[in-house]
Amino acid sequence: MCGIVGYIGKRDVAPLLLEGLQRLEYRGYDSAGIVIAGKSGGLKAVKAKGRVRELEARVPKRFAGTTGIAHTRWATHGAPSDVNAHPHLDTEGKVAVVHNGIVDNASELRAKLEADGVVFASETDSEVITHLIARSQAASLEEKVREALKVIEGTYGIAVMHADFPDRIVAARNGSPVVLGIGEKEMFVASDVAALISHTRQVVTLDDGEMATLKADDFRTYTTSGTRTTATPETVEWEAASYDMGGHDTYMHKEICEQPDAVDRVLRGRIDDKFSTVHLGGLNLDAREARGIRRVKILGCGTSYHAGMIGASLVEGLARIPADSEPASEFRYRNPVVDPDTLYIAVSQSGETYDVLAAVQELKRKGARVLGVVNVVGSAIARETDGGVYVHAGPEVCVVSTKCFTNTVVAFALLALHLGRIRDLSVADGKRIIEGLRALPEQIQQILAQEEDIKKLAAEYAEAKSMMFIGRVRGYPVALEASLKLKEISYIHAEAYPASELKHGPLALIEPAMPTVAIVPDDSLLEKNRAAMEEIKARSGRILAVAHREQEKADHTILVPKNEDELDPILMGIPLQLLAYHTALALGRDIDKPRNLAKSVTVE
Repeated sequence: MCGIVGYIGKRDVAPLLLEGLQRLEYRGYDSAGIVIAGKSGGLKAVKAKGRVRELEARVPKRFAGTTGIAHTRWATHGAPSDVNAHPHLDTEGKVAVVHNGIVDNASELRAKLEADGVVFASETDSEVITHLIARSQAASLEEKVREALKVIEGTYGIAVMHADFPDRIVAARNGSPVVLGIGEKEMFVASDVAALISHTRQVVTLDDGEMATLKADDFRTYTTSGTRTTATPETVEWEAASYDMGGHDTYMHKEICEQPDAVDRVLRGRIDDKFSTVHLGGLNLDAREARGIRRVKILGCGTSYHAGMIGASLVEGLARIPADSEPASEFRYRNPVVDPDTLYIAVSQSGETYDVLAAVQELKRKGARVLGVVNVVGSAIARETDGGVYVHAGPEVCVVSTKCFTNTVVAFALLALHLGRIRDLSVADGKRIIEGLRALPEQIQQILAQEEDIKKLAAEYAEAKSMMFIGRVRGYPVALEASLKLKEISYIHAEAYPASELKHGPLALIEPAMPTVAIVPDDSLLEKNRAAMEEIKARSGRILAVAHREQEKADHTILVPKNEDELDPILMGIPLQLLAYHTALALGRDIDKPRNLAKSVTVE
């Protein structure tokens, strides 16, 4: 969740690090800090609770150096404060560490260090790492770090500086991303390429159990046991401009509006009109293997879990393979039966979500075939899985996901079509789905053109203290995702239920002060959905319908273009992204950085 950025080279480091931290603000954080190697020797640190701008205001004008590391912290151990902010220095001020992740055995290690006379300055688990490195008698910084990591249990992405070794930064990874940026006689380290992209597009991503030494004109990678590894820099496909707001007031608004282009990108080059199917070369799954699949299990967290629910419906409907979606965070703890005939699919926007990655590793350990559906090329899940599909949404900076959710569902439609055409889906049905997929970008544009009308509706519903979202079958995951979006950025309490379940309890909540958003596609369940709205109106509930035609029982209807039944959920979620956005805007929320949340959840 936290952010790391470091630099070693010839440039003035403080402005560069502060810029990098600003690039990482979208990840979610509550404090920030910076440490540099001063020109006269020694380490100089500044830390501040709050935003990067508070940190920047505290940095002295004379804060010169060419080597430094910086951090944005999302509190786990210890409340947000200046003292608990990273970097953490040892008692003598010689060692500085920035750390993403959680040290599981921090209490035990802390007790041992305190018994040896170490005085801790913070409440954090991360400070343990600093003192372990400082107390090491090893001759090199690399060996000092390696000794510390041997006794640490948990996850970490770290960058380390030492006053006695001013010519280097040492980094290490286990479960939390670390990326090296390769420049001309300068090197970078970060938790996310967003912090590097303004300066270099040549990157090396560390694997779990891997370390790196960065010097101004060189870098090397090796395992935590000291064995050298081969690291070939890759070129990042995204440009710095992709991380700018592009004239929009928020990243969320920009990313909602980018969805027509994003969907076009995920489709581009993949459709095969000759055989009414698609090409997904990264699956590493031949036709014989595909026909042997007896079940599909999709694993994700939050929005990715909801996308997986729609994906499971698509796989069942088009490929006729039993499929379901489950939160990865629950799956890995219930001792699941791992079936060799089941295809497992891990879903993560960042490709680094810890709960999903841990589930992948457990499945691989048990011999399962696992595919990934991710946005970030070269991410941990992309590397750990047997194959998969990149969703090509482009960088998503806002904490809440919009275009990645949409592109992930489209990617599942492609996968379902691919599996269906290998199995029993007819050419006619394949062609029908392809035509529907091609229509999506223009139809999304038509929905976005209604933004002013949706904004007016949001102003009317923003007064609600709680809202209900309902849908049936394909509409239910849409309701879940819309409910989550509203909660995430407006802080309005919201619940999502299958419309068929209203009479089994939730109807007790219906009253004029609690509006209901109903997902009402024009499909075989239309009359069933209308009956649910009748039940709500009979109890004086207000209804906002998202539908393909005006709904008489609704107080307001947002009209959505009709596509194929299987693809309608993709479109029906778009106006509800705008509804959540404008509701939050009306309430004055910090839309891109909602409280208590982070973009990439790399801790458990």
